[in-house]
Amino acid sequence: MSNRAESAPTEGSVRVVGTAHVSAESVREVEETIDAERPDVVAVELDEGRYRQMQGETPDDIDPSELLQGNTVFQFIAYWMLSYVQAQMGDRFDVKPGADMLAAVETAEELGIDVALVDRDIQTTIQRFWARMGFIEKLRMAGGLAFGVTDARVVGLMLGLLAGVVAGPFIALFGGFLGITDAILVRAGGSALLAVVSGVAISWVASLLVGDGDDIVAGIAGGLAVGLLGGATLGLADPFVRSTFNGLTVQILGSLAIGISGGVVVGLLAGFVAAATGLDRGEEMEDLDMSELTDTDVVTVMMEEFRAFSPGGAEALIDERDAYLAHNLVALRNQRKRVVAVVGAGHREGIENYLRNPETLPPMESLTGVAKKRGIPWMKIIGALVSVGFVAFFILLAMAGVQNGFLLRLFGAWFLVNGIFAASLAKLAGARWSSATVGGLVAWMTSVNPLLAPGWFTGYMELRHTAVNVADIGRLNELLTDEETPLGELLGQMFDVPLFRLIMVVAMTNIGSIVASLLFVTYILPLFGAELGGVDAVTRLMLDGARNSAELIWGVLT
Repeated sequence: MSNRAESAPTEGSVRVVGTAHVSAESVREVEETIDAERPDVVAVELDEGRYRQMQGETPDDIDPSELLQGNTVFQFIAYWMLSYVQAQMGDRFDVKPGADMLAAVETAEELGIDVALVDRDIQTTIQRFWARMGFIEKLRMAGGLAFGVTDARVVGLMLGLLAGVVAGPFIALFGGFLGITDAILVRAGGSALLAVVSGVAISWVASLLVGDGDDIVAGIAGGLAVGLLGGATLGLADPFVRSTFNGLTVQILGSLAIGISGGVVVGLLAGFVAAATGLDRGEEMEDLDMSELTDTDVVTVMMEEFRAFSPGGAEALIDERDAYLAHNLVALRNQRKRVVAVVGAGHREGIENYLRNPETLPPMESLTGVAKKRGIPWMKIIGALVSVGFVAFFILLAMAGVQNGFLLRLFGAWFLVNGIFAASLAKLAGARWSSATVGGLVAWMTSVNPLLAPGWFTGYMELRHTAVNVADIGRLNELLTDEETPLGELLGQMFDVPLFRLIMVVAMTNIGSIVASLLFVTYILPLFGAELGGVDAVTRLMLDGARNSAELIWGVLT
């Protein structure tokens, strides 16, 4: 798949060779074209970082300070997803991804021809790609990667568990309207305790008898059975719950048990449906004919499918790079160079249009640098409102005459709940004690401002001890294609990869802080409100604080 787009002879010429990055036929075409043309320059769709990685050099590690900018981990996830899809196609057709570019570089070097790296820096492309994608598109991409790690049932279980933890506090707040009585909360709490205790015991016994990961399955199945039969049906744990826990503890335990149970059931059902119907596998590519993979129509269809999935992402990944590549090729042509440009087939048409009409190229400045997110910055607005509301809550209570000791205890509870949850989940994900501690210490502040995340600070500490770079993605892709290793062992191997562990540490720290904030508002704050006379009294005090503040300000002004 090649074509010649030439201008006046005095300006040189550019021949564009469009390849499929996983096509053995493309590799042969690249080698034959360069050998036949013997151009002055071979231009390849690579940037400096990917070129050095292709030459066997170690990519640059993540700078810890970059993580504090907020999007580094998300950009790595996007890069991982794109790399994983390409690696799957390469495995399916037995061609190493990027073999076409490597062939172009090696052929040029053998013939003594200069090589030009004409693609945009991959980090810039991924940053702009992530910024251009919508929220739903990001969720779909993350879901596709999750289905690559495991099957739909496990994904459904984990999502259901997370949804259940979030739903629990809302059940505690509004359960009365739904007919959830204290007796139901006691029964649900007892069932949860029985399920957990029996599940741990069954798993321990099974590990002695069978092992190989079956102990986990046996523990979950056995624990659920005992919890449903002994707890939910017979109420065997009800007397223990009533005699051991106070009303608040029963409310917390029962509402969380109902929320988590409902979330897990719904998640598992959705997972089984997705697995049974094949929704987790997407469209199969088994029937693709390699002779058609470089055909213009097929490549166009593939690119348009991606554009339908993410118009904004396609703009950054395809359209902008068409223009960036064309800018560099036009510059070489203007230097009177004869150029053979080896690019992905999806870029060929756009590049050739620009080569024929260089005046239509957008300014180079618009194709580089950090992309601005489009639309109304809702997250920034919400973050500002949450921060203002948190500060206003304490100020108004203070202005209403609430004792400083009470406010200090309230803030201390907020600090501890956020810190304990964030640090615990960070440690569970494999963080060092120093990293988990830092995440816990700042969790209270990041909960006040959603634009900050404790996971960034935990990740910053991790990066001071662990080197993480894009080379880790190759190892992760190898693990994702391993269909023989048991899931438990496979996840353990993934946590040994620094990039995966960093992603999990950042994510789990943030999740811990979010869950802690929900639990605090639902369970802890009402306890403090009771000391002031209940929710109505707190509302009155805040109004009094607002009135006193207004009078003070008016007095200063007059």
